[in-house]
This record gives sequence, structure tokens and C-alpha cells, in this order.
Amino acid sequence: MNKNTAILVIHCPDQPGIVTNVTKFIHDNNGNVINLEQHVDRENVRFFMRIEWELTGFNIPKEKISDYFETLIVKNYDMKWRFYFSDYKPRMALFVSQQMHCAYDILSRYHAGEWNVEIPVIIGNHEEVKTLARQMKIDFHHVVITKDNKAEQEAQQKELLKKYKIDFLVLAKYMQVLSDDFVSLYPNKIINIHHSFLPAFPGAKPYHSAYERGVKIIGATGHYVTSELDAGPIIEQDIIRINHTDTIRDLIRKGKDLEKIVLARAIYSHLNRKVSVYKNRAIVYR
Repeated sequence: MNKNTAILVIHCPDQPGIVTNVTKFIHDNNGNVINLEQHVDRENVRFFMRIEWELTGFNIPKEKISDYFETLIVKNYDMKWRFYFSDYKPRMALFVSQQMHCAYDILSRYHAGEWNVEIPVIIGNHEEVKTLARQMKIDFHHVVITKDNKAEQEAQQKELLKKYKIDFLVLAKYMQVLSDDFVSLYPNKIINIHHSFLPAFPGAKPYHSAYERGVKIIGATGHYVTSELDAGPIIEQDIIRINHTDTIRDLIRKGKDLEKIVLARAIYSHLNRKVSVYKNRAIVYR
């Protein structure tokens, strides 16, 4: 992500003049556009755009850009819009359970400085990641959820997210279903990963069931969480082929590798403000 830039992500009913007027707004205020991507959804007659420009020498102060843009542009196009600034590091909370492969991958990328993000807290309903969190100087909170204490424990999680000023959450194989009330607090700000075996192979051992059926591909999906289980807007997907020589251990290994990379790509797209959601569909810019 470039330093000292503004990023605008918009969508609105498609009509002539949108690109012209948005770029004119930037040009007239001495901004230099460094990236622009646009898309028209012809089925919904909807226009999408992501535009980034340098703020050095820009005439409008950062804290006033939104007000100016809303007054001069938004009202003319019934526009949904979000402004971001590249010098701000989003604050991410990591939710974990006992399956640690995605959490380890995320934390290794974080430790290497691969992403423009802060991870101030990890919340787990198991303690497997506690030692690693301590080594990386990340606060860890053990919040055990059962069917009898779900509301009470989710209230504790909400307080923790507020305390750490969290912008978005990543469920790194967090094996708990969030309540509708919880999800509603973070619309399009909770990222989840799951394998492709559902709903065909449910249960605790989907890889064993898939092996017995002789499946030929493994897939993974990274998506935003909504009230409908595993049915939110898809950010990233991928597959890997398998064959009859692969054992159950091979399937599990390949599946975990795929989940790690798909989740990492989804997080990267979210962090770089490359995702725009309309209805239940995600537009992901290159």
C-alpha cells in the first residue's frame, strides 16, 4: 500500500459522468491519481469503482475530504462510498480454536511485516495459541463458549473488541457459530474460511468421507460472515486437485495448505480496500 494516499471505494446506479466527475474532483484539488479500477454490473445496472490518489499537495485537508466529496459528488449519484487512508493501520482481532494452521500462517505474515495491520488481541475458546501470542507480545483472552453460556461469553468478546478498538475480525478456523446479534455489529468486517466439503460431507471427519467417495478436488472459500451460515459474500476461492494415490493424510495436508493461502488472500484484499459488497456479492479489485 502506497504511503500518504487516499482510497475511495464507491458503488451507485450506473449512469454517464461518474468517472469524469470523481476524477475531476481529485484533479481540481491538485490530486494525482495512481490507481483506478471500475466495473459495471449490467444485470443490476450498478457501477463500481476503486480509485487511489496521492495526498501530497492535495488542497483539501484529510479530515475534510469526506465532507467535500459528499456535498459535491455523492448527492448527485445516490452513491454508497467509503474513504480510507493508507497511513492508517487497521486493527484486526484473531479468533481461534484448536486447529492452528491458519492462525500460525497469519501470525507469521504479521511478524514478517507482510501486511499493513495491527493485531492487538487474539481470542480463543481453546488455549493452544496462548504461548505463541505471548511470544509475539499479543494479548490473549481465553473465552470458553458452550451452549449454556453463549450470550454471556459473546458479551465478553464484544467488550474486548471495543476495548482494543478492533476494526475487523478473522475467524482462523474458529469452530463456533457467531450469533446474529454479534455479526450485525461488524457487517462485512468478519472474514471466515471453510473447506468445500460442505454440505456434502458434514461432521467431524469430512476428509475421511471425501476420501471414501473418491473426490477429485479440494476447495476453500474465504468470505464475509453473515447471519446465514457460510453464505456471505465470497472474497476468495481456490481449488487443488487430488487423485487415487493421495491418502487421507495427504488430503488433510493439501486442504490445510489451501485454507491458509485462500484466507491470506482474502485478508490481503480486505486490508488493501479492494473489496466492495453489493447485496450478497463481493466485487474484488485486482
